[in-house]
Amino acid sequence: MYEIVKIFKYVIENGIFVYSILIFSAYFIMSVISAFEIYRYMKKNSFIDYSTIISSPLSPSISIIAPAYNEGKTIIENIRSLLSIHYNNFEVIIINDGSKDDSMEKIITHYELEKINVPYNSFIETKPVRGIYKSKNKAYNKLVVIDKENGGKSDSLNAGINLCDKKYFAAVDVDCILEEDALLKMIKPFLEEPECRVIAAGGVIRIANSCKIEGGKIIEVNLSKKFLPRIQVIEYSRAFLMGRMAWSRLNGLLLISGAFGVFDREIALKSGGYDCKTVGEDMELIVRMRRYMIEHKLKYKVVYIPDPLCWTEVPETLKVLSRQRNRWTRGTIETLFKHKKLFFNKKYGNLGMLGHPYWLFFEWLAPIIEFLGIFYFILIAVMGHPNWPFFIVLLLFVYLFAVSFSVWALLFEELTFRKYRRKRDVVRLILTSFLEPVLYHPLNVWFALRGNFHYFIGKNLWGKMDRTGFTVNKET
Repeated sequence: MYEIVKIFKYVIENGIFVYSILIFSAYFIMSVISAFEIYRYMKKNSFIDYSTIISSPLSPSISIIAPAYNEGKTIIENIRSLLSIHYNNFEVIIINDGSKDDSMEKIITHYELEKINVPYNSFIETKPVRGIYKSKNKAYNKLVVIDKENGGKSDSLNAGINLCDKKYFAAVDVDCILEEDALLKMIKPFLEEPECRVIAAGGVIRIANSCKIEGGKIIEVNLSKKFLPRIQVIEYSRAFLMGRMAWSRLNGLLLISGAFGVFDREIALKSGGYDCKTVGEDMELIVRMRRYMIEHKLKYKVVYIPDPLCWTEVPETLKVLSRQRNRWTRGTIETLFKHKKLFFNKKYGNLGMLGHPYWLFFEWLAPIIEFLGIFYFILIAVMGHPNWPFFIVLLLFVYLFAVSFSVWALLFEELTFRKYRRKRDVVRLILTSFLEPVLYHPLNVWFALRGNFHYFIGKNLWGKMDRTGFTVNKET
């Protein structure tokens, strides 16, 4: 019996060690690739004159599509932000997804809307549209509002795709604040590739909590005094600057953030639009569009750029954060399982050989394996056979790597766009990175485990995302 326990310990402990080495090696490689990509991007774009795009009548047309459900607290500011975008040929389509608050009334009153009769082609099936509105005020001639029955975010985006006739569409969370030059920078990758078709592009998402916002614009960047929003600044910097930039270079990117992304409308339509049966609609659409291009033997790219183009409000309470991460986990599982054909399938190139396996092993399975490792150690400790040297070395290795990775991401931020200019903010972020592995990461593991449990028992709710709303100097 003792020999069996000894063999079991050897296999489990070495398995955990090898898995840890693999996942941290992957993170390290991605950080190196991202560093070169960001440097190359900054060097190439240091002398770009975006006024040539904004002034050109040949600039590609873009529809900004923003679903809204019970967003009364921020809807006027958010629409104002979208209308203030610096671009020549664009429109803003707001979809009121059967809101139960006063969102629609506020929009109608503030933007002087009236119901109009325009053709609405149901290329993609959606919930019934109750009406389409435009403003009587010429100052808001770029604004179109769809009022429809509630069908969820994916259904609303599909309604916007049906209505728009532009070459590209930008899917935006209506609670986000876009930089004025967001479309100018985001459309550039679509114009740069002569040999292949760019089907989607994304940019860096930043945290708007505690920032000073006036007229739908970020006029002062502030670091939140609250722990949860502050630690998500580190998390987002790490994910976007250290992760998606590398996957963009490897052409294995599976995700464009649902907060803001630009898509080729024709390919999105041919791929069937957003899937209303998944809660991870942003990830699933990208994978399906990529599969469409590969299966039709068309050259393509999905691009990420390191510019901070979009500011969003993140959860400030554990209750809301748990709902969000639960949904993210379920969305990831749905996409991975739905497109399981990609798994180590060389027909799909880096998407099948790198992207899908990475997300399966290191994104979906990581919290499960971590939990099982902790459970294993507790079991061994109770049985009186703990390997303390192994446990301490592994714990220190994981902790120091996690902190180093976060600090590295913050360094990237400081060397590039440096949105947090006060030294005390940077110091607070670095100090927070030392707390993240101990105070925040275990919560994310727990939320992911719950997401797995809810997925496998068939609990597929979206989860209400309560907003505090953008105000001036909210924490002062």
